Amino acid sequence: MAIILIVEDELFTREMAGICIGDWGHEVLFAESLEEGLAILRSDAPIDAIFTDIYLNKAVFGGCDLAQAAMAARPGIRVLYTTGNSATAKLKAMFVAGSHFLGKPYTPSQLQASVVGMLAA
Repeated sequence: MAIILIVEDELFTREMAGICIGDWGHEVLFAESLEEGLAILRSDAPIDAIFTDIYLNKAVFGGCDLAQAAMAARPGIRVLYTTGNSATAKLKAMFVAGSHFLGKPYTPSQLQASVVGMLAA
């Protein structure tokens, strides 16, 4: 199973995603901000994938910046973006090669399908 870093500034969303992903057999790491996510990525912690909100603590496209930094530091890392905001954010997420997108709100089954798809890519 994979080690997935969840970077989400909304506590409830972060915790629920972590519970679901953990229940599917994956190990979960948590960050609540762009800065915390970057610190974890700079550590020696093994990480296979990132599930990140695009907007983090008012950092417009902070999740995209996080993903770009992760891909530069850890080639082959997989990325799944999420946001409840505009289609413009979805298009921005698609610009990062190899990324996937899941719009908010999402159901546990939609999250599971997106995680499976991201890990299989």
